[in-house]
Parts: sequence; C-alpha cells; structure tokens
Amino acid sequence: MSARRRLFAGEALRSLRDARGLRQATLAEQIGVSVPYLSQLENDQRPLTNALIERLAQLFPLDWQELGTDRTERLMVALREAAADPLFGTPLPPEQLARMVEQQPALAERFVSLHEAYRRTGQRLEMVDEALASDNVSGARLPWEEVRDWFHFANNYVDALDRSAEDLSAQLRGKAPSPSHEAVEQYLRNTLGVSLTYAGDAGLRSFDTEMAHLVIDPGQPVESRRFHLAHQLVSLALRDEILTVVENAHLSNAASRQLLFVGLCNYAAGALLMPYDSFRSTARRLRHDIDRIAQIFGTSFEQTCHRLSTLQRDGARGVPFFFCRVDMAGNITKRHSATRLQFARFGGACPLWIVHEAVAVPDRVLVQLAETPDGVRYVSMAKGLVKPSGTFERPPRRFAVALGCETSHADEFIYADGLDLTSGRNVTPIGMSCRICPREDCDQRAFPPSDRAIAVDPDQRGVVPYRLD
Repeated sequence: MSARRRLFAGEALRSLRDARGLRQATLAEQIGVSVPYLSQLENDQRPLTNALIERLAQLFPLDWQELGTDRTERLMVALREAAADPLFGTPLPPEQLARMVEQQPALAERFVSLHEAYRRTGQRLEMVDEALASDNVSGARLPWEEVRDWFHFANNYVDALDRSAEDLSAQLRGKAPSPSHEAVEQYLRNTLGVSLTYAGDAGLRSFDTEMAHLVIDPGQPVESRRFHLAHQLVSLALRDEILTVVENAHLSNAASRQLLFVGLCNYAAGALLMPYDSFRSTARRLRHDIDRIAQIFGTSFEQTCHRLSTLQRDGARGVPFFFCRVDMAGNITKRHSATRLQFARFGGACPLWIVHEAVAVPDRVLVQLAETPDGVRYVSMAKGLVKPSGTFERPPRRFAVALGCETSHADEFIYADGLDLTSGRNVTPIGMSCRICPREDCDQRAFPPSDRAIAVDPDQRGVVPYRLD
C-alpha cells in the first residue's frame, strides 16, 4: 500500500486566515487545535492530518478547493460530498473516508460516480413529471426544453466559451471591472464594422446580417441595452467558438440548434460583462450582495444572479447556487441548480417557496430558510422585478428571481445573516412539485404524488379530499 502524500499547506492557511480576517486563536479554535500547533502548520513544520483536512473542507469549502491539492485530495473532497448526502444518514468519519481513498481509490471513484448517477436518475424522474404535467404523451421534448436540458447537464458552464469571453473582456475593459457601454459600442463599430441605431420600432434588438446594421430599443433599461450590445458583439466575435459548441451538442433539430446558439450568445455576453475571475472574487468579497455586485459591473439584478449560478470552473468554483426566474403565473422560465435542489420542470413549483410571494412584491428582497424532503436545508433569496417596456402601449414584464445555497455555505451568503440556521422553528418544508413530493401533511398540496395511490373516505375530509396509501 502506498503512503498518502503528506500535505503541507502553511502559506495557504495563512492566506485563508488573512482573507477571512481571522486571528490565529480564532482559526485554531474553529479547527480544534492549539495556537502553537496552528503556528507549526502555517510554517510548514507539520503536515495536515486527515481530520484537519476534513474540518477545513467543511468550514471553508470554496477556499479549500483552491489549495491546489492533487488527484487524491480532489477524490477525497468528492467522496466527502457524496457520502454526506442525507440519503446515507450520519456522515462517515473522515478517517474512514481517507482510508477508502488511500486503500481503494477505484472503489471510491465508483462510489462517487454511482452517487452522481443517482442524482441524475432523480433528474430524469423530473422529466417524467414534466411529461405528465404537459400531457406530452409522446415524450418528445420541445426545442426550448431540449436546450434547457443541455445547459442543465452542462452544469450551466461552458469552459472554452467562458474563457474566450473573459479574454475578449480584458481587451475592452482595461483596468475597469467590466467593459463600458462605450467600449462595447466602439468595438462593434470599429472592429466588427457594425452600424448602430437606437430606435423603438424593431423589437428589443434587430440585426441585419447583410447590412451589418444593429437596432436597439432605447426604451429598455441601460443594463438591458448594454447586454444586447454584448450579445451582438460575441455572436460575431466568438461565432466560430459558439458554432463548435452547437455542433458538438448533437441536438435533434434545427430549431433546437438555433435556440442553443442564442443561449450561448447570452451566456458569452454575461461572461464578457462579468469576467469570471474578477466577478467571482468580487462576489466573494461582498458575500454575494447582489445589489452591490450589480453596481460594480453595471449589470441588472437578474443578470448578476444568473452569472453567479454559472461559476463552475474547475479549481475556481463559486458557491454552488440554484437560480430561477418565475413569472406571474408561477411558471419557471429560467432555472439552474448546482446544488442538490432540483426544480420542477414544468410549472407547478411548490407554493410554499418564497419566490412566489416575491412576484407580488416587486423591489423587495425576501429571505427564506427552507428544507426539502431529503432533509437538506437551503437559504433562499427572492426579489420581484419589473422590467419596463418604455411605452404605455405595452405593459411591463413582471417576474421574480431566486438565488439560494445550502446552509453549509451560509457564511458566504449575506442573505443568511440573521437567520437561525440550527433551529427547526422557522424552517419552511418545501418540495419540488406536488406530483413528485412525498410529504403527506402539506396544507398546500395541489395534486397527489404520481407514484402513490390515494384512498377517499366520503365521511372524512382533511385539507385535501384523500389520503395517501
């Protein structure tokens, strides 16, 4: 049996402590060692033990992934996350996980893969829920559904395109956090040969490919206008990269491929305006205060939330967030989750989720501590938004966006401040969709679960006119 590589991480520990503003005594107390022992760790006089590695990974998951550890350490992190699933009950001690990684690495890798397959199977069940809800007997997905699923299984991150947009952003923005409106316009005009007009008679954005002429509706908010400019810029400047991704996606029809092209242009536009490294570091420094981040990068509340859900670069991941947008009818029109929470795929989202209340209360941030049927708790932030149309003749668009993370990342999420994360008194029990939710005592249930039989007693009536067998 080969010995596990001894991990010395003194400089990384000091950097972590400085970034968090922690004194040696405070960090020593948090990880359960004495101050002299921590001093020896920081001066590389002692290696980290398995127990300390586990404790640091639990306390500082984002910082710990950046310590540049080898394949064994990465497998250890993946195994720890998989084994911590509430499905398995009490998590295994770090010593047992470390022994598995050391002695049976192939078995550990297969366990991680099996757990990922289990999660994917749950997501496939949601596809069945979608088919039932939409009466889609044939099971064939519509183009927008196929594209939505492509982004979902790509984990909402496209590495090659993200990096290309980041490089292009560096050319345009100089030392600024984000390319200015003027810089994007100049690049379109001077480098790409695009003529530009602001007029309100051609939709939100219209581009004549033959004349290379772009028309933008001036009635939109400034953040929307700049995003449309960025969309057109990347659709021309990064066209080859985007088409390569589309070709390799193997979608079933032309409409799906065209929708994916548009979606990838939107993705690249977000990466251009909010370049990965600077956006991620700013978000972490501000503890993901969305309004403050949006002010720095000149983006809208929704654009900022959406970008936060895409920070999945290997070795520099952001907080695993879920993100969605919900319209006035409760339909989920955008969604992605890097967490264990998975959305209902066709409307019918849980009415107990705070995002539905936020739709009716625009420009106010609502916060919720929620628990899913698997026992995982989440901190959710939701805000109702009104997107003006620029004219009395067309009503503004109203919707709400939600962003949230598991409570293990609450220290990184400013919206968790003030919540009691340990008590069960203020936890809202939510589900994904009534058709796949196993809760039997929910006062808001609209339909019975699709996999459970019901019994009806004409002489007894509860909140719903049946009980689950």
